[in-house]
Amino acid sequence: MRGLTIVAVVVFGLFILLGSAAFVVSETEQVVLTQFGKPIREAIKDAGLHFKIPFIQEANFFPKNLLEWDGEPSQMPTLDKTYIWVDTFARWRIKDPLTFFETVNNEMAGQKKLDDIIDPATWNLITSHHLIEAVRNSDRKMDIKEAGVDEVYKALILKPIEMGRERIATAIMEQANPKLTQFGIELVDVRIKRINYVEEVRKAVYNRMIAERKQIAEKFRSEGRGESSKIAGDKEKELKKITSGAYKTAQEIKGKADAEATRIYAEAYNKDPEFYSFINTLRIYKDAIDEEAWLLLSTKSDFFKYLKKYSVQ
Repeated sequence: MRGLTIVAVVVFGLFILLGSAAFVVSETEQVVLTQFGKPIREAIKDAGLHFKIPFIQEANFFPKNLLEWDGEPSQMPTLDKTYIWVDTFARWRIKDPLTFFETVNNEMAGQKKLDDIIDPATWNLITSHHLIEAVRNSDRKMDIKEAGVDEVYKALILKPIEMGRERIATAIMEQANPKLTQFGIELVDVRIKRINYVEEVRKAVYNRMIAERKQIAEKFRSEGRGESSKIAGDKEKELKKITSGAYKTAQEIKGKADAEATRIYAEAYNKDPEFYSFINTLRIYKDAIDEEAWLLLSTKSDFFKYLKKYSVQ
């Protein structure tokens, strides 16, 4: 029984020793072995099962894949003395784990090294170029025909691009990479994430933009009022033309009617002039005399000539 216990203890001890000696390296990891805190050989980059001396040697794992660096937005002036906020980000990796361990030691310290190197490189490139260089990539023509765009803005847009935003980002990476090599770090890519005016400049730009938009809006309103007046004038002209045409047509119809009436009257008169005179006189009596009318006429007046022929029975 005692022998079995000793065997079990020995097996358990061997199992612990084996567990402490073996370690697994994944495809996305690389390992630096240290003994009493000092590296003892080149980094292990091959994935699989590996061994070390238990309790004496230690495996320090580092990522093999791309890592992210996101810088803090920084305020800096451009060559044309325009203060802007520049926000950059980058992708990096630990190319030499042994050098990285000896100089930087851990990923957090590596991020700090990137801060210390990329930020000054960004400052150098931004302050050495005009604002338009950091905003645009090429001399592609822009539509600047809008009313209200001042000459300074036109000059800024039309200024020839020497590098452009992408080439500035590439230059930042090229300037920073040699300084990072000594720390076992390789900078894979740098990009300018965002550029914005500082608060004072932004307010001035916004005010200018508002003034320009108001000027453009007023131009559109003025053009609208002119078009409205033109439409109203065309409408009035067309209305007068229609009214004039209608009046002309009415007068023509009226003239034809009067001519026809005159013709009919003439025909009637020619058939029986006496009867025509009688009927016409009766119509005049009706139009000239009513209940309140008074007429003082001589008995010799021809006005009542047809009434004189009849005596009251």
